[in-house]
Amino acid sequence: MSTSTLAAPQLVLNSRMLYSSWIPADRRAAAALLPRGLSPAANRAIYMNQYVVDSADQTSGFGAYSLTYLGLDLADHTAPDGVTPGRFFTHYLNSSQTVRDYVSERGVPASAGTTTLDLEDGRLVAVTRVDGIPIIRAVARVGQQVASVARGQLMYVTQVKNKLMAGNYPYVGDIAAGFELQSLDFLAPDHPVYALRPASPLQKVEAWCWYAPRDSFVYPGGEYELKAK
Repeated sequence: MSTSTLAAPQLVLNSRMLYSSWIPADRRAAAALLPRGLSPAANRAIYMNQYVVDSADQTSGFGAYSLTYLGLDLADHTAPDGVTPGRFFTHYLNSSQTVRDYVSERGVPASAGTTTLDLEDGRLVAVTRVDGIPIIRAVARVGQQVASVARGQLMYVTQVKNKLMAGNYPYVGDIAAGFELQSLDFLAPDHPVYALRPASPLQKVEAWCWYAPRDSFVYPGGEYELKAK
């Protein structure tokens, strides 16, 4: 039975977004989070997106919310550009019940959580909390200018019952100049997300570490079943 009253797709405008990627400390534990039929990318990369939508006026129906989602880059499946790896959601920590209902119907493992992004004097601190307890903290340096505009589509994979489903997520984002991810800490060893913690020292996948003061995207409504390759 449907719990969401929102029609697909849904549009989000001008979110504040920190995207990061790294090599995990425990590659085997991270890979174990993938369902049967999926394999981790050759470099075993983890991705994470921490973002905030400040106002209901920025969405077609979701309202304001904050979100941290993360998971694994995949082998053998790519976004429509044929280069960017497909990505599987392992954790999805969202402040909005409305959004959680919408994505849960599409196989996203949604649970409650909040994310804050605080930028002051070029220092960005992103904190993800569950039940008010910090579980992830990222710190970065960010320049004041926009270096480029990124556009394209990402492909994320979910599991709906026994089927693997994929969806393409179009995006357009302003990428800040002078960006450097300085630290990334997983603060709660007792939380399941700890399996994706970064190696020490931090091994960044630089191409997927950036901050966008304005990033717009669409939650897809045209998902398709992912076929084995």
